[in-house]
Amino acid sequence: MPYMVGIHTIIALRTHGCAGVRGGNPTEQWDKQAIKQTLEEEARRCQWLVLWLDCDREGENIAYEVIDVCTSANSHLNIWRARFSALIDREIHESVQHLGRPNKLFADAVDARQEIDLRIGASFTRFQTMLLKDAFVINVTGDDRNLVLSYGPCQFPTLGFIVERFWEIQAHEPEEFWTINCTHTSDEGTASFGWIRGHLFDYSCAISIYEMCVSEPMATVQNVRNQEKLKYPPYPLSTVELQKRASRYFRMSSEHTMKAIVREQVNHPVWGAYAQRLLNPEARLWRNPSNGGHDDKAHPPIHPTKFSEGERNWSPDHTKNYLDVYRFDSWGGTLLPTYNIGQQFVPTTLTLDSGVTRPPPLLAEADLLSCMDKAGIGTDATMHDHIKKLLDRCYATKDENTRFSPTNLGEALVMGYDEMGYELWKPYLRSMMEADMKSVSMGTKSKSEVLQSCLQQMKACFLDARVNKAKLLDAMGTFFARSNRPINETQNPVEVVRPCGACNGSEMVLKRRATGEFMVGCRSYPQCRNVVWLPGSLSEAAVTNQVCPICAPGPVYKIQFKFKS
Repeated sequence: MPYMVGIHTIIALRTHGCAGVRGGNPTEQWDKQAIKQTLEEEARRCQWLVLWLDCDREGENIAYEVIDVCTSANSHLNIWRARFSALIDREIHESVQHLGRPNKLFADAVDARQEIDLRIGASFTRFQTMLLKDAFVINVTGDDRNLVLSYGPCQFPTLGFIVERFWEIQAHEPEEFWTINCTHTSDEGTASFGWIRGHLFDYSCAISIYEMCVSEPMATVQNVRNQEKLKYPPYPLSTVELQKRASRYFRMSSEHTMKAIVREQVNHPVWGAYAQRLLNPEARLWRNPSNGGHDDKAHPPIHPTKFSEGERNWSPDHTKNYLDVYRFDSWGGTLLPTYNIGQQFVPTTLTLDSGVTRPPPLLAEADLLSCMDKAGIGTDATMHDHIKKLLDRCYATKDENTRFSPTNLGEALVMGYDEMGYELWKPYLRSMMEADMKSVSMGTKSKSEVLQSCLQQMKACFLDARVNKAKLLDAMGTFFARSNRPINETQNPVEVVRPCGACNGSEMVLKRRATGEFMVGCRSYPQCRNVVWLPGSLSEAAVTNQVCPICAPGPVYKIQFKFKS
């Protein structure tokens, strides 16, 4: 399928779920023609093609795009792949001496993910945009007639994290609790003791236990444990951790952080001076870093690479210079009295204190990045784009403390799909897709097998969503006023077939059971059990906007069938 412009030109998933997709090479774009011509010219004069791109799956996919362009000009090229993680002498020489072949499995995994994202994103974006933008007055961008309610397989689970935390806060009911606190002061210092039970929500039980302690105040030491505490050096800095720390310490957005680090990551006078001191053996500042638990094969940990004289016009972000490269954790310490097993003492203070449970805070950007990273939503190079897309689409807002809240539009969309019973806004489906992509890259699953499995699953969700679109409309109606514009849908928007002739108070709607059978049943079920079962040989059924001129009482909308092959 060629890339198209305009929401009206995208075909629904039920038709393009099996339509062909034409993979577009980026060099075919008009602004990349010069790159394509250069590659073709060089390929005609060469015998070898050595690919020096990022060594992750995305880099391998780009490598095959280069291969396609070069082999079209010279089909006799001897193709090799360089494996490296940094542009330093040792890495480059090592890579040249151990050239390998490109990994087609890595490229296939990226192709599969891109195709799945295109089909699912285009289908659900069209579905919810065409259904909702003319049905409601959605004044979030100032021009609701050109509004696009986009859906992305990574974008929506990210929104789900924000909405879920918001709902947790709304559902929280403060509850009072009580706890017993104790301190003991001697010439050596003061020790605070916590109650092993934590706290109680029953005041009568708490006061009874407290009165028992007050009546017998002598405390006996039953166990003493001495434990050495070590603070290890930090792990090498990954891209995701960089974004989280910049958000937490500097309140910089993840998008801003990525732009700053790519633009000027090697030029800073303070970093260079500190690096020189690291090389001095007498300073004893250098030690080999610990091995982190993450390697994306694309680049080494984020670190300053070379000394620079610096530039005069630094932005405020660059002057936040990392406290000589690293914001060191501080040590805290308290002098405690010495205790022996069997020792007895009377507490200095013994109090019954009350408190109130509090809801969790809104999700901060650093916490959102952690949730995305844990669930496999996006990559370290795309997470900030998914977050920015939520803000651009007015699905969420971010306050001055970098904490996110869903807008009415974002909450309504999640609520609508949640009412349908689908977990499209949960991270599980995306995590399963990412696991399948990993299987493709390892060769345990084929690209076609993963495409067929994922698309069949999402196609079933899409068809059911169309049948139950009334719930999405109801959720939107909770937050937005109805408009008088006609809904621009080719199907009846609420899948109503006809008025119910049994109860005369509701409507008959098209439904699909979990087992796949279609039926036309009353919306007042279980009060009204009027139902008409459709043939079991149907694979698809959808209510059209065509009204039958014969059937009465009406209106009675016609149903379009597709039978199993």
